[in-house]
Amino acid sequence: MSTVRFLTGITTSGTPHLGNYVGSIRPAVRHSKAPGVESFYFLADYHALIKIDEPERIQRSTLEIAASWLAAGLDPSHVTFYRQSDVPEIPELCWFLTCVTGKGVLNRAHAYKASVDKNTAAGVDPDADVTAGLFMYPVLMGADILMFNAHKVPVGRDQIQHIEMARDMAASFNHRYGEHFVPPQAEIEESVATLPGLDGRKMSKSYDNTIPLFSSREQLKKLIAGIKTDSRAPGEPKDTEGSALFQIYQAFASEEETAKLRQAYADGIAWGDAKTILFERIDQEIAPMRSAYEDYMAHPEKVEALLLAGAAKARAIATPFMTQLRSAVGLRRLSAAAQTGAAKADKVALASFKQYREKDGQFYFKLAAADGTVLLQSKAFASGKDAGQTIAQLQREGAAGLPGLQSSLEPVDAAGVAAASAALDALAAAAAEAAKEKAAKAQG
Repeated sequence: MSTVRFLTGITTSGTPHLGNYVGSIRPAVRHSKAPGVESFYFLADYHALIKIDEPERIQRSTLEIAASWLAAGLDPSHVTFYRQSDVPEIPELCWFLTCVTGKGVLNRAHAYKASVDKNTAAGVDPDADVTAGLFMYPVLMGADILMFNAHKVPVGRDQIQHIEMARDMAASFNHRYGEHFVPPQAEIEESVATLPGLDGRKMSKSYDNTIPLFSSREQLKKLIAGIKTDSRAPGEPKDTEGSALFQIYQAFASEEETAKLRQAYADGIAWGDAKTILFERIDQEIAPMRSAYEDYMAHPEKVEALLLAGAAKARAIATPFMTQLRSAVGLRRLSAAAQTGAAKADKVALASFKQYREKDGQFYFKLAAADGTVLLQSKAFASGKDAGQTIAQLQREGAAGLPGLQSSLEPVDAAGVAAASAALDALAAAAAEAAKEKAAKAQG
């Protein structure tokens, strides 16, 4: 089975609440355990700086969010769990992407446009109180995603634009400097639950209507008692439709439990009894995690150690990749250009293969010249392994391997065949020369 890389960022700007747990934490933790998935989760503390200027709040939120995910079952040994600011390659890549991203693209970003529209409506300067951080937010998000060449990025529909921008950044960089980035895809989960808050509106810090995920048992009971209900007395049938209390219960209960409460509503259950049922059901799921959360909060050094270990895993990927990107854009040691003369120049001009996966779930590859011209384009492969083996065969056999693979390749004209053949022979010759040099060094 081919591995698909998922990446999720969590902005460190508040205390996790039940809505975060149901809509993000719980499904993400479950998904991270699925076979064939390589998951990256990061605390987006650079992003938090865009809207928060309280250092203590960012530090506290970082601890609370990390402790919440860990307590909820995220396994750092199975995923890469890190703090954004611990990976310095990310802001460096952000600058690279800044240099290939058009200002006009960023002008159309939803968050920036909303600020401009608000200022325009108020009759003030369109850019009043708009920071460069807010304007550049999509580029930093692009760097988060492209640094690890994530295939899928789980987002809400309001974030799809940012994923499309990241795809544009990848294409723009690849066009200038060769194929380095995989175009990411937005992963939209249509069934993600959105919980109502204490006042019936969507549970959100903005509305101050949240129930903190790891409230104490006593605080949880008190908050649930404050959930808004109507004035129907005990014995009067009650509607589940539009009932915040019922919707929250449904997000935690089984189908059988939900059906039982629905019948109780029809039978006229008292609101106080319904709230007690909700409290007990939520606490049943949260209580086993609460002790782990409290332990992490009491021992932040444990969380710090796990985040630093996660950063080391992340940088094991990011550091060599960034070295590759620095060389691609020309940030190289000056001595490198003079080492091998024409031989090096020939290697720089070689064509290269790019393997990728499209939205249809199929795998493809193409052979592109140094100037970006596509020389060969494959048909669909059911697995990345099959596509990779075909590439390896062409690299090994050169143009001699073309006739036997026609059924796997899109047709090209005679001129295209000639160009592809020359490029493949050059790659095969370079591979043979590299193997010869390696053997000579081993003997020496």
